Amino acid sequence: MTTLSRVFPKEFVERYSQFIPDSDAFLDAMQRPLKRTFRVNTLKATRERVLDLLADLRPEPLPWYDLGFSLDAGEGLGKRIEHFIGLIYVQEAASMAPPLVLDPQPGERVLDMAAAPGSKTTEMSAMMQNTGIIIANDPSPTRVRGLLGNVDRAGCLNVAVCRMDGPGLGRAVVGTCDKVLVDAPCSSEGTIRKSPQALAHWSVAAIERFPSIQKRLILAGYHALRPGGQMVYSTCTVAPEENEAVVTHLLQRQPEAEVCEVNLPGLVMRPGPVEWERERFPDAVQRCRRILPQDNDTEPFFVALIRRPA
Repeated sequence: MTTLSRVFPKEFVERYSQFIPDSDAFLDAMQRPLKRTFRVNTLKATRERVLDLLADLRPEPLPWYDLGFSLDAGEGLGKRIEHFIGLIYVQEAASMAPPLVLDPQPGERVLDMAAAPGSKTTEMSAMMQNTGIIIANDPSPTRVRGLLGNVDRAGCLNVAVCRMDGPGLGRAVVGTCDKVLVDAPCSSEGTIRKSPQALAHWSVAAIERFPSIQKRLILAGYHALRPGGQMVYSTCTVAPEENEAVVTHLLQRQPEAEVCEVNLPGLVMRPGPVEWERERFPDAVQRCRRILPQDNDTEPFFVALIRRPA
């Protein structure tokens, strides 16, 4: 066991060394602070205009997303007028990936099942050029207020915000959506780089609280799809119980569901474990992808792209 592992609970180190071959590099990366990253909001400004306005911060483009940028020194970014009026959205880099994988198109009907605080909702709205409709949902009154504020600041005119239980909303729109995003509530292990307090609250017991709602949400999201529609299931956790096991649950309930290949050129992604705690995952689950901090200097993220057959 390396000295790096001593800041992490022993069980954390043992869990992830089982399927992350370079686990020392993973632990090392998880201890480093994140760079500040942001996304250009093309509903309000061009890429060139934003780069001109933020030239003093010397933004560096992300290698896999031409509207995403990182800063070596961006502590005051959230106080800039460019952020305040919605020309940019301050967003962790890996969080930008699920909408890019889902690839919503202008004019489509999109469901964002757990949308608050709105980073992915506003990203998809810009991708859709403010056309079609995004149903952006969150069951929490407090979180919905933040979602409304971000949607308004970003100038999103194609977003309908609602506050419903996710599975209930899925039943209400069953079979009608071109695209569905289920960015599920999770144990948020991936936020350790941004918030060291997350490590203090880490435990296997905390992880075990989430799979039941995640399994309900992924099924509800799938049922909301029209035939031929696509869904992205994503989390910011490393735990297989919240990732591969949840996709496996969907495939057990809906064996016709197709797990598609995930690829974003320039972004390094890996498959996860083939089994976990005596549960062997179907071969199709190996098409899901993990974004790990040592590969791209981001938070960890999990992304699965699922299609409902036509």
